[in-house]
Amino acid sequence: MSEIVSSPTRAGRADARNTGVLVVFTALTNLADGVLKVALPLAAIALTDSPAAVAAVATTLTLPWLLTSLHVGVLVDRFDRRRLLLVANLARVATMVCLVSALAADSVSLPLIYTGGALMGVAEVVATTASVALAPSAVTPVGRERANAWMAGAETACGEFTGPFAGGLLVAVGAGLALGATGAAYVLGMLVLMLLVGRFAPLSQGERPVGSVHHRIREGLLYLWRQPMLRGTALLLTVLCACWGAWLALMPLVATDLLDLSAGEYGALMSALGAGGLVGALTVGWVNRLLGRRWAMFADLLGTAAMMAAPALSSNVWVVGAAAFLGGMGGTLWTVNTRTISQRIVPTAVLGRFSAAFRLFGWGAMPLGAVLVGAVAELAGVRVAFGFFALAALLAVVPFLRVVTPGALAAVPEH
Repeated sequence: MSEIVSSPTRAGRADARNTGVLVVFTALTNLADGVLKVALPLAAIALTDSPAAVAAVATTLTLPWLLTSLHVGVLVDRFDRRRLLLVANLARVATMVCLVSALAADSVSLPLIYTGGALMGVAEVVATTASVALAPSAVTPVGRERANAWMAGAETACGEFTGPFAGGLLVAVGAGLALGATGAAYVLGMLVLMLLVGRFAPLSQGERPVGSVHHRIREGLLYLWRQPMLRGTALLLTVLCACWGAWLALMPLVATDLLDLSAGEYGALMSALGAGGLVGALTVGWVNRLLGRRWAMFADLLGTAAMMAAPALSSNVWVVGAAAFLGGMGGTLWTVNTRTISQRIVPTAVLGRFSAAFRLFGWGAMPLGAVLVGAVAELAGVRVAFGFFALAALLAVVPFLRVVTPGALAAVPEH
């Protein structure tokens, strides 16, 4: 545990400060991510009208979860986690500078957009894995569920609500402005991160990790695999994240072609996800008390199914937006609860590798969903593609009820 907990009073002050820093950092970086996820696909649409080519932008942003997460987990369990966050943000800023320069020179191409997306994706893997592993050292156990809820709320409110809405408005003015604002937000995030207090290196000074990189990767995978409920939720998350990857990949084309939305209106539609996520973050404690953690997590399956089914069944933007709201709310309820459960079960020393392995099964499925939905849409049409993924979300209901049982949840430590 971090050295910040030497006395209850000092621990309380450090908890409040570090929670505030982590929430503000999360808000800034996810605001930038939200702008980016709107700006890059719209930049691609200006160059091509192919569903597969547009979906490939989302693929490049998420493919690093599949390709690099396990090795990043080893880094996070080896080096100071705050420094890794700073390095990741520095890489994001450098990438934004390159893209803005290309826009200014009128030399943007699809390969350049894909390359920028891939670099941003790798940086996101490092930043997200490091921040999840850093939280237990920054906040004492009694404050973690609250910190996780506020961080998840910041992720969705800024990454899925404010960011996309602002991104649509900024792109309407100019893609260079949108990407420049993104880079500025990452710089501010680096400055805020310096206000954290405590020690965030997973190893003691002078201590070195035991075993090779592949041995340490295997330790993280085995730890996940030997925990039945965590293993089951990771596999379920594969299905849910594939659905989200498909929705995010194809929605730019749906918004502009089927729904006939402008860039600003598309940003507003995307913000429905964040509005739902914000409501989920604000109500997660109440929902957990009312329904129990199991049924709060179950809401994500229903919300994801609704989010995928709406574009398959309707061309009404209000229907699609309402379903996105439900998907965003369910996603936050799932995120807060699974993150809190993991932090209570998994030792800090292996948390980076565990988180990386967990997200490999989950977020690593997002590029696969993006590729699959693009292929299905090319062959059978957009509505059939969304219907396919809605069915996949509904099929996950039975495995969920068998894995996330009352007995398994009762065995999770309270702190």
